[in-house]
Amino acid sequence: MIISRTPMRISFFGGGTDYPEYFERARGAVLGMAIDKYIYISALRLASVLDYRYRISYSRIETVTDIAAIQHPVVRAVLTDQSITDALDVSILADLPARSGLGSSSSFTVGFLNLIGTLRQQTLTKLDLARSAVRVERELLSENVGVQDQYHAAFGGLNRFDFTDGRTRISPIQMSGDCQNALTSSLFLVYTGMTRFASQTLDEQMEKTKDRRVDAELSHLLALVDQGMAVLEAQDPERMLTDFGAMLHEGWETKKRLSSKVSNADIDTLYAKARAAGALGGKLCGAGNGGFLLMLVPAERQAVFHEQMRDNVIIPVGLDTVGATILRG
Repeated sequence: MIISRTPMRISFFGGGTDYPEYFERARGAVLGMAIDKYIYISALRLASVLDYRYRISYSRIETVTDIAAIQHPVVRAVLTDQSITDALDVSILADLPARSGLGSSSSFTVGFLNLIGTLRQQTLTKLDLARSAVRVERELLSENVGVQDQYHAAFGGLNRFDFTDGRTRISPIQMSGDCQNALTSSLFLVYTGMTRFASQTLDEQMEKTKDRRVDAELSHLLALVDQGMAVLEAQDPERMLTDFGAMLHEGWETKKRLSSKVSNADIDTLYAKARAAGALGGKLCGAGNGGFLLMLVPAERQAVFHEQMRDNVIIPVGLDTVGATILRG
């Protein structure tokens, strides 16, 4: 049995500039981090005596004799594209639900490519995994997705990614231990209770991006990447949290102008409740319209925050520094 583990991610700034529809004509960059919440995929070669060749277990269980009959789009696309002939039992587990804005789809794609590469005894770098995942999602499946999630999932860590001149450049954020601890101990996910398909939510935003109707907003989100990097690399943890929280709020207000589908009345109400409970700022994770809110709450405000938000699901998140890995092989 081979098991892959791949982190999900939270994006701080720059989301929307990581789409080729934008960065192929302008500079794109994002700032975010991989979190200690994971997708696990195991694969076991099946004996030839069974009456099926592929068993895929996730929110449903598929048992089929032919790859073309597999309903899971990524599994079907990767096995077909790589001409896999082995009979396989594939099981998928995750720490948090899918379609919740944490990049789980791309994390799964990276993890499945890592697992299949290990089965085939291939040497794959983290860059190989990220690039291959982008190809699977955008080219093979024609999904309406950006390209930051695949890199966060593959590399792990707290990073800035720049998309210019057909290349992706990674810049790890150089934080002091005190500032990094202050940040990671202040991040909380608040569940909205809604899930959605990011590709569908992004239709309006992509049309506006292509027509250059949101260039001003995307330029502002890009400027926040530069400013956010400088704030995180400062030396005063308390000042860093105050400034970073304000920037998250500023970015969220800008992000909502990208599309009418980014937020809704329920999400706005929950966000306002979290800020009133003590959060310095935050944003909705991912494309919008559901999933998790990311809120920044300093240690001295957390007791009140948890008390006033006790009716909501609140999940602390930490930093993953490993990225995509094979636990057993």
